[in-house]
Amino acid sequence: MYKQVTFILITILIISATLMKPSEAARIKDLVNVNGVRANKLIGFGLVIGLANTGDQANNVFFSIQTMVNMLQKLGVTIPENRINQLQFKNAATVMVTTELPAFARQGDRIDVVVSSLGDSRSLQGGTLLMTPVKGTDSITYAVAQGPVSIGGFSVQGQSQGIQKNHPNVGRIVGGAIVEKELPEFFNSKKEISLSLKNTDFTTGSRIAKAINFKMKDVFAEPIDGRTIRVKVPKFYINNVSGFVTKIEKLEVEPDTAAKVIIDERTGTVVMGENVRISTVAVAHGNLFVQITESPEVSQPAPFSEGQTTVVPRTDITVEEEEERLLLVPKGVGIGEVVNALNAIGVTPRDLIAILQAIKASGSLHAELKII
Repeated sequence: MYKQVTFILITILIISATLMKPSEAARIKDLVNVNGVRANKLIGFGLVIGLANTGDQANNVFFSIQTMVNMLQKLGVTIPENRINQLQFKNAATVMVTTELPAFARQGDRIDVVVSSLGDSRSLQGGTLLMTPVKGTDSITYAVAQGPVSIGGFSVQGQSQGIQKNHPNVGRIVGGAIVEKELPEFFNSKKEISLSLKNTDFTTGSRIAKAINFKMKDVFAEPIDGRTIRVKVPKFYINNVSGFVTKIEKLEVEPDTAAKVIIDERTGTVVMGENVRISTVAVAHGNLFVQITESPEVSQPAPFSEGQTTVVPRTDITVEEEEERLLLVPKGVGIGEVVNALNAIGVTPRDLIAILQAIKASGSLHAELKII
């Protein structure tokens, strides 16, 4: 008996703790970005060789020949100037190489690159990217890319028709670039950090600052505006800012959201947030269906009579109008009541779009109506 009572008490405590915890709380790391911790775009221009006669056409892409000649000259191969215009490299293609340099990347790290045809190459299937430096906006080389290109498909062309799977002019090289230069960073020596909200909201920013201050038992965080929270690094975490960020990013905060209704008229999709409210409004909904059916008939003359066979048109028109019902939606109802009330009059997603637009026009919908 004592064990049963103990088990029941433990169960009640677990249920109570679950109910007390906010069900919609999210981690701080999922709500904010740490300023200065981001990836950087890199780009390069290179050559893919080893193609099966699917490379650039020299007559159309003149810079393909120039690129090939420059590369051969750097390797010690001299080509007479009077023979350059006669060169035909059907197995090579000029490409643009793009990638991202992750935050805190170190020399020797490998990153993925995307290779995209720049000329009129028909396919990069089976090609190999030659050593290509990829640079940042400051024109400094941060990584070098090279390796076999994988396009994840194929393209086969016959005399009359062909078959293509996926996009053969864009490929990927997994781990195809090696980081050669690191970005300077002084993250651990910072005395304060800035957290940037992914979605601007004053209430959420204030809640994050309160959660950090409550955890650290002091005032270290303060919201600067609707998107930025400034956090001072405690003395205990000086020269260990990474450990401080690890401590606070696991804190859970219930984010606040603005009342929005998102409408996609192309697909008939309607998404409404939980904070959508509607003032007292009456809604009448009905549809008019008009169906026109053509059933032509053939008219033939009687046997041995003078006449000719003709086609007689016959049109049937059916008009059907749905019964209109007037529904009263009370003031201040939530999203669940709104959906139930509109479903009660049998609306479809397409009809719901028109109804919501009309309610918004009347001033009774207290939410942002966004059409995408």
